[in-house]
Amino acid sequence: MESRKGFTLIELMVVILIVGILAAVAVPIMRGRIDSAKWSEANASAGAIRSSIRAYIAEKGPNYTNYSEIEGGLDAVGSLLGFSSTDIDGAYFNQEDYTISSVVADPPSCVVTVTSSHTEGPSGTGTLAAGGGWSVAAAP
Repeated sequence: MESRKGFTLIELMVVILIVGILAAVAVPIMRGRIDSAKWSEANASAGAIRSSIRAYIAEKGPNYTNYSEIEGGLDAVGSLLGFSSTDIDGAYFNQEDYTISSVVADPPSCVVTVTSSHTEGPSGTGTLAAGGGWSVAAAP
């Protein structure tokens, strides 16, 4: 008898089925990682904004009290903090996506909120809290 080497049709179908199941499980996991990577862009930019606010507070001194002038959308107050119109623009977030609130001088802190306006951007809202903690809330 002559021996044949190779795979049967059943064996090939089983392998294709296993690969299909692995792909079906892996895609949702990878999707979550992609959104997390997109939010890391916003976290880095929010940290830069927070650093510039701390520098602004240090520059104005301990007796200055009108910090409400740097609260609001970054597109409106960015020039006070030293940002040009495109300094914070990234792949998924633009300058108009950032909002500054709760600016306090002692200790110097603020809250930076981010919501993407890009079609490719992640959904939800990211917040850099006054204490430095970063969190993302899912879109309603």
